[in-house]
Amino acid sequence: MSEVEAADGRCDLVRRSPWPKDERARRDEREPRSTGGGSVSDLKQGPAGGAVDEARVRVLVEENIAIVGYQVSELLHRVPPTVTRDELASAGSLALVLAARAYDESTGVPFARYAALRVRGALIDELRSMDWASRGARTRAREVQSATDELTHSLGRRPTREEIAQVLGTDPASVDQAQADLERRVLSLDGTDNPVADVVADAAPTPEEAVLTRERLTWMRAAVESLPERLKTVVVALFFEDRPVTEVAAELGVTPSRVSQLRTEALGLMRDGLNAGLDPELLPTVERRDGVAARRRQAYFAQVAARAVQGLPFGALTAAGATSADHEVVARRAGVQTA
Repeated sequence: MSEVEAADGRCDLVRRSPWPKDERARRDEREPRSTGGGSVSDLKQGPAGGAVDEARVRVLVEENIAIVGYQVSELLHRVPPTVTRDELASAGSLALVLAARAYDESTGVPFARYAALRVRGALIDELRSMDWASRGARTRAREVQSATDELTHSLGRRPTREEIAQVLGTDPASVDQAQADLERRVLSLDGTDNPVADVVADAAPTPEEAVLTRERLTWMRAAVESLPERLKTVVVALFFEDRPVTEVAAELGVTPSRVSQLRTEALGLMRDGLNAGLDPELLPTVERRDGVAARRRQAYFAQVAARAVQGLPFGALTAAGATSADHEVVARRAGVQTA
């Protein structure tokens, strides 16, 4: 077994996403994406493709236009100065109109909450469209960086491009391309359509990645705070206060194995709560939607969404001195990606 193969086994990097095999695949990944706010063609349709009540749409937009300004202001604090307010406001306003036309009151979800999610999604997609690289290119760049770091630690030296390629299951040329991607950022000049071929070394997260990470951590905090009291006690004690299982078991009057069961239950519920708000397609299928357990889950999902979107206080986590790093650990344990 070669040195890099041994390191490969320790790093456990072999199960990574497949890389494109040719330049055509790379170009295809850079095709423009549709925005999270919808498309202009959606303006012709109402809920479930029905007729649009123009008066109702106008009232909803006028009463909630402040959502756009709030969401834009929130993002402008965390993106480069090359991103202008007007660009984001335009995308957010379109998303608000589309949300008003698609809104279905029968869902029971307040329009302000629904619109805030649609507007935020459209703004993030707008940031993505401003970025030079596709999500796939950024993912490959991060994989190369991760492989480089882990191989450096395992081998005691910086790995060669061939060793990195072997671990990732690709060719050295693809590694070179990914490393170039990692160090390159194309900037826009005064908001015009002409790109500036300035290349800057910048390993920092892109605007989209920074916003997505912050948003997911906010939802993670909301998921913890919205847990039933007993489950929340276990999660806060084990993950944020670093207390031993035996101590938590004694406090709750249960066995250590029961604490482990409660921890597993809490992490699963939190994972589903985050997926319900951020990645609904990842939610498991529930056979009995009208059952007591299903109703409790739905109530929990609604509480998580309300706390995340409306910015309700995070009392228990504040008292425990929780940090972003703590939340990232819990997210990984729950099987949720924060970036």
